[in-house]
Amino acid sequence: MNHSLLKVNLKRLKQTLAASSKIGRLPNGGLCRLALSNEDKAMRDLFVTWLKEEQLQVRVDDFGNIYGRRPGRNPDSSPVMIGSHLDTQPQGGQYDGVLGVLSALEVIRVLNEHNIETERPIEIVNFTNEEGARFEPPMLGSGGLANIFDEQYVFNREDRQGRRFKDELARIGYAGKKENRAKQIYCFIELHVEQGSVLHREQVSIGAVEGIQGMTWLEVRVTGEADHAGPTPMSMRKDALVAAAKMITAIEQVADEVGSGVTTTVGRLAVEPNVVNCVPGQVVFSVDIRHFDDATRRQTVHLVQEKISTIAVMAGVDIEINNLWETESTHFAQEIVDLVMQGAEQYGYSARRIVSGAGHDAKYINAIAPAGMIFVPSINGKSHCPEELTLMEDIEKGANVLLYVTHQLAQHRGD
Repeated sequence: MNHSLLKVNLKRLKQTLAASSKIGRLPNGGLCRLALSNEDKAMRDLFVTWLKEEQLQVRVDDFGNIYGRRPGRNPDSSPVMIGSHLDTQPQGGQYDGVLGVLSALEVIRVLNEHNIETERPIEIVNFTNEEGARFEPPMLGSGGLANIFDEQYVFNREDRQGRRFKDELARIGYAGKKENRAKQIYCFIELHVEQGSVLHREQVSIGAVEGIQGMTWLEVRVTGEADHAGPTPMSMRKDALVAAAKMITAIEQVADEVGSGVTTTVGRLAVEPNVVNCVPGQVVFSVDIRHFDDATRRQTVHLVQEKISTIAVMAGVDIEINNLWETESTHFAQEIVDLVMQGAEQYGYSARRIVSGAGHDAKYINAIAPAGMIFVPSINGKSHCPEELTLMEDIEKGANVLLYVTHQLAQHRGD
C-alpha cells in the first residue's frame, strides 16, 4: 500500500450516511424515498445544504438533477463528474445510489480540507428518478440529460395516481433551468453497491465495472373470460391466470435453455377481477430480460414471445405483448476501468473486473462522455430491500478508490 495516498474520513462519511438514513426511514430499517416525494425533497434540501457548506456552486436543471461544482485551475475546462442518485425503492435499502452521492461529497470534503487544487473542475451530481419506482422508466434524469429521452417525454411521465413528473418537480421546488444541464462532461465515475453476490462470494473488495447488461422490459396482457367460480365447469373456462401461470413458468425455462447468464424475471402481476369466487378474466404481467450480449438478449426476447404466444393459443386466451422499454448493453471507458484497478492496487485492496446486471445512471452518461463505475460488495447480494447491507470497511475502500480515480482524472489537461 502507498501510505502517502489521500484517504477519506470514514467517521464523517458514516455520519453523513446516518443522516440520510433518517429521511424516509421505514420501521424495518429500510428507506422509502420515492422520486419527487416529500421525503425526496427533504433529502435534496439536506444535500444542497451540504454542497453549500463546501462552497460548491449549486445549480438545478430542468429534470431536477442537482449539481455542485468545485472549480479547478482551469475553470473553463470540462469537469470530472461524480455521483449517483438519492431516490429509493418503496422498500429500499440505505446504500443503493445514496452511497455514490454521499461518497462523492466525501471526496470533495477531503480535497477541500487538504487545500488541493485540481486542474479541471469536479462536479457532484444527484440524478432524478434513477429507480423508476414512481415514474417509469428508470433513469429519467440521466436519460434526459443524455438525450435518450426528450424533455416532453420526461415531463409527462405519470405515477400510478396520475401525477405528472413536471408538476411534482415544481411542487417540491426542484424545477430548475434547461441552461443548467451539464455540458461537455470530461468523464463520469459512479460508486455503487454491486446489487449482486459476486464480490461478496469471492471476498473481493472492489469491482471495476466493464459495462452494463442490455435490458428489455415487456408487458404481457392475457385476456380470457371472467366467470363465476362455482357454476362454470373447468372444461368451459378461459382462465387468464392459469394461462399466465403457464407463461411465467415457460419464461423461466427459456432462461435455462438459453443459458450464458441470461436472466428473465416476472416482477409485477395484476389480476382482474381479483376476487375469491371469480375466474380471472384478465392478467397483466411484466417481463424483464437481461444480458451483456445484445444478440443473446434479443434471441431470448424472441423465444419468450414465441413460447407465451403458443401457450395463449392452446389455452384459448388472447395475448397482447408490448415493449415497455429496451436499452442496449453498455461498455465503459477502458481507461477508467484500468484506473479503478490501479487505484485498488495502490491501496492494497483486492479487485476484479465485473459486469453489472443492473442499470445505473452511468449507462446513459456513457452516451455523452467516457464513464465508469466502482462496485463494492453487497452482503449476500441483497439490494432493493431493507436487508441491503454493505460493510463499512468496504464502503471506506470504495470511497478511497473513488477519491483516487477522481483526483487522477481531475489533474488531466486538455480535452
